[in-house]
Amino acid sequence: KHQPISPRAKQAIIELQKRGILFGLASGRGIKQLRLLETQWDMDCDVLIGGNGAELYDGITKETECLFSMKKEWIKELLDFMKRWECNPFCYFHDDKILYRDYDDMMKRSIASSNREGIQVKDESKFYEEENAKMMFRMKEELTPVVEKYLEEHPFEFYKGFKTQATLMEFMDKRCSKGYTLRKLCEQYDIDIEDVVAYGDTTNDNEMLMEAGLGVCLKNGSDDTKAIADESTEFGWMEDGFAKHVEKRLMPIIENR
Repeated sequence: KHQPISPRAKQAIIELQKRGILFGLASGRGIKQLRLLETQWDMDCDVLIGGNGAELYDGITKETECLFSMKKEWIKELLDFMKRWECNPFCYFHDDKILYRDYDDMMKRSIASSNREGIQVKDESKFYEEENAKMMFRMKEELTPVVEKYLEEHPFEFYKGFKTQATLMEFMDKRCSKGYTLRKLCEQYDIDIEDVVAYGDTTNDNEMLMEAGLGVCLKNGSDDTKAIADESTEFGWMEDGFAKHVEKRLMPIIENR
């Protein structure tokens, strides 16, 4: 949420790792941005899943693997398709830049929160000069459910769109998800996925929560994520919902192993 980690949440993570529990972050942000977040939070993650599953950073080998990307022809097709709605396309470019069409208030906030250089695109062909992990579209909050519903009824063949914020739709390779990459990691290290606990709060977390042995939605999460989660926290993220759930729900299980 572009804010410092709370002391209680950080301590909960430290206590998990002390007890041999691997900890990771899964985000729509790229691996480079997540590594910066690690530095800001002064912590070491055992794994990072970036780009909603398109990238995997292994904290043991210190290697990053790129798993999926949007092909150039898909991006071109998508840009034409999305013109039926009032929205602002943008994408990350070479890790440290954002390409965007319209410089409005929402885009201004997106650039500021991502710590990237913003570059306004005059010709939309710039968006599909290269393959990219994802394309994103900012829109008014009341438009997001309209787009979601249309995509459910008219799915694309090779890629998919899903909500990651109230005003943001993202499009990626149809095979890509945090859940896919979580399962890949577990298979690589012979970890039973039933022993994984995953926390999330919105649509792009759903497949990860369904794959994990225990999928937990934060109290302030979206309704669709609450519906597929095994349980929800008693408190939201601003109330240290994650940390309190770890302390009350997970620690007794870990201590009694």
